[in-house]
Amino acid sequence: MVKHIILWQIKDEFSEDEKRKIREDVKAGLEGLAGQIPGLLNIHVQTEYLSTSNADMMLYSEFTDEAALKTYAGHPLHVAVADGKVRPFVKSRVCMDYDAY
Repeated sequence: MVKHIILWQIKDEFSEDEKRKIREDVKAGLEGLAGQIPGLLNIHVQTEYLSTSNADMMLYSEFTDEAALKTYAGHPLHVAVADGKVRPFVKSRVCMDYDAY
């Protein structure tokens, strides 16, 4: 199994209300991919966080293997969410992918 974790920071130009809406849209969009992409086993977007955090959102997802992760990355449904709901609104992205034994 491969785990894919991303942390995002939303651009500073957005108000707190706008940021809340962005987080809701990202969560709905990405979690809506469950069951639609081969090899995607689990997907969750965390949008609530403690004041000690320096990220606004976290994606936690699991795939059958690295090939499934690569399929997900280029899948049109994922690309549509990433291009429409994520990339225009974030200023930073940190990713870690790893084999979970």
